[in-house]
Amino acid sequence: MDELSRRFALWLPDFGDLTALAVAAVALVLVGSHTSWPLLRNVVTIAHEGGHAAMALLSGRKLNGIRLHSDTSGLTVSTGRATGLGMVVTLFAGYPAVSLLGLAGAWLVVIDRTQTMLWITVGLLVAMLLALRNVHGVLSVLVTAALVFVVSWWAAPAVQALCCALLSWFLLFGGIRPLAELGGKRRRGGAVHSDADQLAHLTRVPAVVWLALWFVIGLAAVGIGGRWLLLLPQV
Repeated sequence: MDELSRRFALWLPDFGDLTALAVAAVALVLVGSHTSWPLLRNVVTIAHEGGHAAMALLSGRKLNGIRLHSDTSGLTVSTGRATGLGMVVTLFAGYPAVSLLGLAGAWLVVIDRTQTMLWITVGLLVAMLLALRNVHGVLSVLVTAALVFVVSWWAAPAVQALCCALLSWFLLFGGIRPLAELGGKRRRGGAVHSDADQLAHLTRVPAVVWLALWFVIGLAAVGIGGRWLLLLPQV
């Protein structure tokens, strides 16, 4: 094999690792299915609103609370200047947070830190409980945290690795579908108060530009994180 072929081969997933491919396929089905998505979208909403909340705090705003609704929508309320960089980054952070959490999870799986990933996830969910302001939100986060805790405490290492890989894939794919849904709603004249439209109002940059930027981030995360996960010799 010449040098060019060897370099190209390094970028190809190991298709002999059927387990890694199967985990990716399961995650894709979960995100694409009309049966599983309405329920599992709650996980994406938790990550989305967590992104808003984290960036609000990091930008110096006061976090007033988070609400997660039964229709899988959410709302994060913070106080501070109604304009300016802090408000812009807070509004921007929700959609990329899902993809970036999936990317971070993929990295932890690759470096064999699945136990760390599980405990970080539980810690973030417990911290989010402090900001929740409605019963559905508390129940959603408690159930999610309990499931992750069960895997971290009782599952065998191989099962933990599979679960972490599945969660990473789910967040990577799950960061894309809401963007496609938002784009569809906007084309039909809906979602007039979406994050993209609020950003457009604040910055005078068209909402479609923000939407496109989120797509680029999401697709890049899928490409990078997916390559990491598929190149694992074993999950």
